[in-house]
Amino acid sequence: MLVKWIRCTVVDRRGFERGQRKWAGLLGEPGFRGQGGGWSRGRPGVAHIFAFWESRAFYDSFMARSHDRLAASQAGTFKDSQVKLFDYRFDVKTGFEPRFTDADLLRVALCRVHEERAEHFTLMQEKVWNPAMAGSPGMIRGLFGEAPGHEFLVLSMWRSAAEHGKYRTERVERLALRAQIEADVAALTGDIVELEPTWTV
Repeated sequence: MLVKWIRCTVVDRRGFERGQRKWAGLLGEPGFRGQGGGWSRGRPGVAHIFAFWESRAFYDSFMARSHDRLAASQAGTFKDSQVKLFDYRFDVKTGFEPRFTDADLLRVALCRVHEERAEHFTLMQEKVWNPAMAGSPGMIRGLFGEAPGHEFLVLSMWRSAAEHGKYRTERVERLALRAQIEADVAALTGDIVELEPTWTV
């Protein structure tokens, strides 16, 4: 599975949201699995969108054919657009599927990892972080993805901000020590996204 992450700063909120609804046109596309997103909780005007495709070939075919037509209605409503593609590696918890209807909150972390530590980082994600997140009440599902250049995406869906907050305060520092995150990670950026139901395709 291919994961596409788009982050942008919205300059015309009404126009952007209107355009976002036009992406319902993705539903007939071969290989399309789902799309959703919302607003950053910490950065005003920043929107995040996540799209899921069965494979790179299906995605490339869509980009060559239908993408520009669907995107046209949002032209001029945003700036500073950043797009990243990740290959799905494994689930966080079990049975990941690109569904957004049962979650309120999405946590995204982008980790750029030292080349010689990439294998260790992946192993720690499986052995330390995944069990901790999977065991947290309110964490619904998630995935771990990889992009060229030793960049990794950790995406998790949560039932509510309160549930995510509990997990953070109780666990994160202890887990970071155990996973030797300081030694693995060169740069870490992330955000918390409040999902907008009308953006779900």
